Amino acid sequence: MRALRIEGPGATLVIAVSLFTGNAAAQEYPSHPVRLISPNPAGGANDTIARIVVNKLTEVLGQQVVIDNRGGAGGVIGGEIAAHATPDGYTLLAGSVSTHSFAPLIHPKLGYDPVRDFAPVSIFAIAQNLLVVNPTVPAANVRELIALAKAKPGGLNYASGGTGSTSHFAIAFFVSAADIMKQTVHVPYKGGAPAITATIANETQFYFGPMAGGSVPHVKAGRLKALAVGGEKRSPVLPDVPTVAESGVPGYKNAGWFGLFAPARTPAPIITRLNQAVVKTMNSADVTQRFVELAVDPVSGTPEELRRFVAEQLEFHRTMVAKLGIKFD
Repeated sequence: MRALRIEGPGATLVIAVSLFTGNAAAQEYPSHPVRLISPNPAGGANDTIARIVVNKLTEVLGQQVVIDNRGGAGGVIGGEIAAHATPDGYTLLAGSVSTHSFAPLIHPKLGYDPVRDFAPVSIFAIAQNLLVVNPTVPAANVRELIALAKAKPGGLNYASGGTGSTSHFAIAFFVSAADIMKQTVHVPYKGGAPAITATIANETQFYFGPMAGGSVPHVKAGRLKALAVGGEKRSPVLPDVPTVAESGVPGYKNAGWFGLFAPARTPAPIITRLNQAVVKTMNSADVTQRFVELAVDPVSGTPEELRRFVAEQLEFHRTMVAKLGIKFD
């Protein structure tokens, strides 16, 4: 505090040295490999999307970006690790609607605050969710699935990638809005990939998760039957598949989003450098093509835009949970 009282040229010198040091650090970043925590098991939608981004970020930053899978608890484990990491730009988080919108609603004693404990960098993807059923399920559309569930209480199980995952919220909103929550049984798995496998094997009869998680190839191969997408409009990947809203559940919409975050107090020049890298990555033709193939929209924006978006999404999902009376097991 005494240094603040220094008068004369010395004060100017102190400030100048401080600014020089900050700029020098930003110019050198990154000087060694960067760890990107993917708070999901390998093979799921979140991880697939993160790996596409990481490959290009490595090229753009000129330094290796390494994926560190820390799956579990719907992204909470990875989120906590990233939130409490050293804020030097060398530990980042591939955050999502699960880590920043869902987890705070499910875990009252969450080990991080989704707004306070992170420095947003940029949003980088918005993903459609796809409702699929095992081919043996006698339902050709959403209305028939709802009617079947009501006719056979307890006869249909639905899979999710785990409590608090993107697929859990997508399907929890669906069964609540369709008024079949009490007639169906939730079976959580450790990630989207095993949830899809369970639905193919008929251990569970339906699943509602990110298209990027690998369900589309199974639909095209006839191992799964697609009934609807969760967004406001149809997906160009499966243009004949209607939205849930146009299939008899008006007002339903639920999509996944993904963004890059650093721990809070990461120096602003580093956040700016990372944001520029993400924007360049998402505007590249090769990343755009990969995302389109996965039915994912490549997007980007400013750190402040992502900060506002996170706050808005958190409030939206909190309102929906209260409105629908959803309970998470």
